This record gives sequence, structure tokens and C-alpha cells, in this order.
Amino acid sequence: MKFTKLPQILVIVAGSLLASASPFPAIAQPTSSPSEITPGLKTLFGQPAGQKLNPATFMSALDQNNLSSAVRQIELDWKQKFESYYQGQLTSQYLDLEQMMLSLARLHRLTGKKTALVYAIPTPENLELILVTPNGEPIHRRISAAPREKLQAVAQTFRMGVVDPLSRSPDYLPAAQQLYAWLIAPLEPTLQARKIDNLIFCVGPGLRSLPMAALHDGKQFLVEKYSLALIPAFNLLDQHPAVLPGVKVLAMGASEFTDQPPLPAVPTELEAIADTLWPGKSLLNQNFTIDNLKAQRAATPYGIVHLATHAEFLPGAVNNSYIQFWNERLQPHRLRELGLRIPTVQLLVLSACQTALGDPQAELGFAGLAVQSGSKAALASLWSVSDQGTLMLMTQFYQALQTAPIKAEALREAQLALLRHQTEDKLQVALRSQQVRMPEEVAQLAKVNLSHPYYWAAFTLIGNPW
Repeated sequence: MKFTKLPQILVIVAGSLLASASPFPAIAQPTSSPSEITPGLKTLFGQPAGQKLNPATFMSALDQNNLSSAVRQIELDWKQKFESYYQGQLTSQYLDLEQMMLSLARLHRLTGKKTALVYAIPTPENLELILVTPNGEPIHRRISAAPREKLQAVAQTFRMGVVDPLSRSPDYLPAAQQLYAWLIAPLEPTLQARKIDNLIFCVGPGLRSLPMAALHDGKQFLVEKYSLALIPAFNLLDQHPAVLPGVKVLAMGASEFTDQPPLPAVPTELEAIADTLWPGKSLLNQNFTIDNLKAQRAATPYGIVHLATHAEFLPGAVNNSYIQFWNERLQPHRLRELGLRIPTVQLLVLSACQTALGDPQAELGFAGLAVQSGSKAALASLWSVSDQGTLMLMTQFYQALQTAPIKAEALREAQLALLRHQTEDKLQVALRSQQVRMPEEVAQLAKVNLSHPYYWAAFTLIGNPW
């Protein structure tokens, strides 16, 4: 198969620092261990340190329509929470509300995609929404019908419906439509008037593990209308479009484990990605070690890292969560040890990830994945999707990534391909034409209904969507 010259990409859950002429980091960086952090310390370049939110001050800012102050308080509070979870200080830029809008406008010019930033903050009495777009005034909507307890109960019902591949639409659509009515509908007239086509969600506890793609307006899923991404905070976000031409992918993973279920489609996944769909290298089982990852990166500056392996974000401390390599587990706060910041990793992919849905600590681990790893963006799943469904989604994603204007749009196209039954026959013919080996489970894909949200809604782009 012939390839055009593409940028170097490394597919795995990992990342790196984007070089920039700016005096500020292009992406948030873990810089200190807990013992090195002094309370109240300012970050590098005089930027403000994370600060715990004062609910009364925050509500006062909203009541006065001082959205600049409200957004600043949210950004610093969530920065502090991610620093606490990951046990280190995150050095980042700081942009105020007006500068955020200018950044979104610049990205629109560069990519042709118009992005809106949606803050959703659950409080005991209300759901507070703030919408920031490249043009027009930011807007605030207070949803009194969605106090925190009620919102989280509906969110949990929704999650339980979509994570079951045997559920029927009545099991999850009512909750999906209620969440849409609270989170999206109040902003939709503005989104339509300002011609938005990409949404990035910066959301509070209980919502970071919500599969936004499967929210439903009564006629369509949200992913049928917008490309989507999740971010921990705008000021922890790399704001430079991906540079993919010439990038290569390092695809690594395991199909066999001593104490976990096998992943029989992983060899096909790695071979399809690195040998057929994208230029790069694949390494399986015994070759899937941290030391080998470092060695491969030292020899070739892969820009995409793809890890096809078990990974879990669990309740409690960061040490409880892990990414499974062949011979050891790597806790998320140790991602920096992989040395993936330099040269830049455009995308880290974790294709068999699982998160304790709705748990605030597990959500911090998931939503902070790109920041902690140093990658510009990460693609991971909220729950463990079937091995076969993951293979289908991932191959569709890499196909779309070759031509999509932004990464979030590539994911959207892959999700729509599953939702609209546009995958099975075409993919199997393509893989067979390249003599990619397919286990029996993969050969049976035509019998599986991949349009159910279980198969596509879990996959979430975290960090830079461009």
C-alpha cells in the first residue's frame, strides 16, 4: 500500500510538549512533585496557581453577569483539582475570557471549524451553563430544573442504558433527551445563529464521564450535529492545530494477559493501523514494554502513540488507576516518565480504557489524560467496548484522520459510520485486500449491530480537538 508523506504520530496513551514561539507553554505541563509545591505558589511566568472555588463568590459573579470573573474562578478551581489528583503542579498559560474568544477565532481561521466552549457546572440548586464562542457575547443560562442531585441521577440512568449492548432505545433515550434539554437546548439557538460545528465541554463533577455523543434531541444524537471533545480547563489546553502530514504512528498492545480477559482482536487492530491505514510500526505482547516504548521513541520521533491494552480509571487515589503494559502497570501520574513530551506527540490513543462512571476521582483521571501525559490530545473510551467494536471504531477513525480537517471531526465520522451501518462489509474487504489476519471474532462482525451507542459513544477525544 502506498502512503503519502505524513507527519509522525504515536498512537498510545501518552503525549508531548508542543514547541511554540510563545513565551508561555503551548500545553500544560506537570512540573513538580507534591513535596515541591508551596501553598499559594504562583505558576511559572507569573500565572495564577489553582485555587479552590468559593461558591458564594462564584454565584455572585453569575448573578451580576460578570462572566469573565465566573470563568476565571472555574478555570482556577478545576486546575487545582487536577493538580491535587495527579500529585503535581501544572504549569500553564492563563487566558482571560476575551483572550479565549480570540484564541477560538484564530483556530476557526486556521481549521475552518468554528468551535464553542461549553461550561456546565452542577450546583446544589441549579445547573449553570456558560457558552463562549469566537464571536458574540458569552452567554449564561441557569437551569433551575436540574439541581445537582437530580442531574446526576438522570446522568446515571443514561450511562447504565448506553453501556449495555443489549439495552433497547427506551432504556436510554428518555434520559438522553432529558440531558439534552438541560445541557444543549438552552444554548442551541445561539449555537445555530453563530454557525458552530465543534463543541468542547468543560464540565464539573459527575459530568466528565458522560458520553456526550449520545445525547439526543428527539430526532438525532448530538454527534450527528457537532464534533465533540472534553477538556479539563481551557487554560490547560494546547491551542495549536495538529500537524499530521509526515507523522508516523507507534501502535503497541497486548492480546494476552495473566489476570485479565484476552483481547483477541488487538493483533488485527495494530496491524490494520500501523501496517495498512497509517505509516508506522506495531509491537505486540512481549515487545509491549515501557522500556521498548522509550527505545522506539528514541530511534524514531513517532507523533502518534496507540496503546491497545487494558486501562482503568478507578475511584480513589491516582495510584489505584493504571495502564497495563506486558510486564507491569503504569499509574497515570507516572505518564511523564515515558518521555513523550519532546518531540511532540500529537495524539495518544488508549483503545481499551474503562472508567468508574460518575465517580469524581476517576473522572479527574480520565479528563486529565492529555494534560498529564503531555500529548496535545488523547482518545480513550469511557467503558470497555467489545474487542470487535473497538477494532471497527479505531480503523474507521484512522481512515477518517487522513482527510478530516480536525481530529474531533475524524472521531465524529468514525462514530457516524458505526451508527449508520457504514462499516462492516467495507472494512472486512479492505482488511482482506491487505492480507490482514482476522480472528474468527472479527469475521463475525457482520452479525453485530454496531449502531447501538455502546459501540461508539464511549470513545472520547480529550484535550485539543483541532
